[in-house]
Amino acid sequence: MALNYIFVSFFVIAFIIALLKFILTGDVQSFKAITEGMLEMAKVAVMDIALPLTGVMTFFLGILNVGEKAGIINALARFIGPFFNKLFPEVPKDHPANGQMIMNFSANFLGLDNAATPFGLKAMQSLQELNPSKDTASNAQIMFLVLHTSGLQIIPLSIIAQRAILGAESPSDVFIPCVVGTYITTVTSMLITAAWQKINLFNRTVMLGLGSITTIIALMLWYLSGLPKEQIETVSIFVGNSVLLGVVAGFLFWGMYRKINVFETFIEGAKGGFTTSVTIIPYLVGLLVAISAFRACGAMDYLIDGLKWMFASTGMNTDFTDALPVALMKPLSGSGARALMIDAMKEFGPDSFVGRLVCIFQGSADTTLYIVALYFGSVGIKNTRYAIVAGLIADLIGVLAGIWLGYLFFH
Repeated sequence: MALNYIFVSFFVIAFIIALLKFILTGDVQSFKAITEGMLEMAKVAVMDIALPLTGVMTFFLGILNVGEKAGIINALARFIGPFFNKLFPEVPKDHPANGQMIMNFSANFLGLDNAATPFGLKAMQSLQELNPSKDTASNAQIMFLVLHTSGLQIIPLSIIAQRAILGAESPSDVFIPCVVGTYITTVTSMLITAAWQKINLFNRTVMLGLGSITTIIALMLWYLSGLPKEQIETVSIFVGNSVLLGVVAGFLFWGMYRKINVFETFIEGAKGGFTTSVTIIPYLVGLLVAISAFRACGAMDYLIDGLKWMFASTGMNTDFTDALPVALMKPLSGSGARALMIDAMKEFGPDSFVGRLVCIFQGSADTTLYIVALYFGSVGIKNTRYAIVAGLIADLIGVLAGIWLGYLFFH
């Protein structure tokens, strides 16, 4: 299994590199740095990720349960059913998982990460109910996870905000390349996974759905591109948060209208938040500690230096290589990639080619390995099949698209 090999390899590589440093240079600090990094990351995984997620999970799972009992999720599932039935043929058209998945994708699209995760975990649990082999990922679960890891988002607000903090002349100048990059990654993820599952996407329903989504995104980009930076941020904040508050208020109001006991229904659904958060802790700790060991030993730096040498030896333009640390870290750790993005903008300047390219990389995909551990761990999936490979291939295409967009817009 891919995750098994990755998990073991990170620790083995860290130990070998630290041992070689000690033998060849007498460096006795490497083992200490790796161990301290592992212990710190174990704490971060629980205290800074899993526990804060518990409260968010508890609230939104309660709200989602109200929406299900009030019939909103089923109505949404029936509406989106014809399109999703082509992507997820194993899922019945009116199954709640369809509505939960669209809630997850919509929250991601609007940049509402805190809401997207509970919706996504609930969708994964619903898909697990349809899974005939409980320890092995189903085709539907893999398709959902790979699409989720593409990270489709209309406005990369956190990236724009960070660029503004670092003094970029036009902080929002990267938002069109970021959206185009993540859209390319999303479509690529869909095509790769569909080909693996032998799903024919070239039919009227899927083409019409993709065409509609593409048109909506293009119109949004056209509208937003004509606005000043301050207005873009205002529109993003208003739309994202008003939609989220509207969902919460709408679910509760409709529950009252349908004469269900809203508060008891909320409590019933909310109880699953703590259980789910506790379930995923071992998976998060294991993977994040392994990533920390890989970073602390210097393996990531060696990999970057090797790639720089390889590209330089071909005679091609290598201006993009200084941005590669973010591209390589993104599938492993969102916080790690964000830190590298900030470091690159500080070193090269937020308005430099590298400073802009790292932002495109950061906004073009999501943290594949983290999401695999989080989502599959929440339902006890041990055999991930080809999910990681498909996700990483899509990430690679997203990186190549990001490089192309960087040269097209800013070089």
